[in-house]
Amino acid sequence: MSLPDESNAPPARVDHVGIAVESVENAEQTLFALGCERIHRETVADESFEWATYVLGDASRIELIAPVQGESFLTDYLDEHGPGLHHVTLEVVDIDATIDVLEEAGERVVGYSVEDGWTEAFVSPQNPTGALFQLMEYHDDYADRGPDEALFVRGERLQNE
Repeated sequence: MSLPDESNAPPARVDHVGIAVESVENAEQTLFALGCERIHRETVADESFEWATYVLGDASRIELIAPVQGESFLTDYLDEHGPGLHHVTLEVVDIDATIDVLEEAGERVVGYSVEDGWTEAFVSPQNPTGALFQLMEYHDDYADRGPDEALFVRGERLQNE
């Protein structure tokens, strides 16, 4: 599983890091003390977890994810690992081409789904980094959710070079 020195993957960048916590309210106090500003908070439709996004400086973004009610992937994760880094989200301009490059390199990509505003897939954490990578390609209608500076790194969606 080795990649060439130069990958033919489409442009990508870190969108945010996701941190699993027991409570957004408790955990965000640390982020506020570090100078973060909350720009978004939402509970998913099935009310199994909530997520909140914070910015720090001109490009750094952090997401807190916490269970709300019932069992979910998140309660299982917290039971096994406790609070901490859950995933690194990479914004990609072409998720299907990115998946092709990863699979050609021998990486396992799982969980492909089309959501309201983006398409996502995950690189299994059973890779040499041990990290769960979320690949995310924004749809054109994602920008309808609010001001660009709250939605995208540096207020702009990633573009092809």
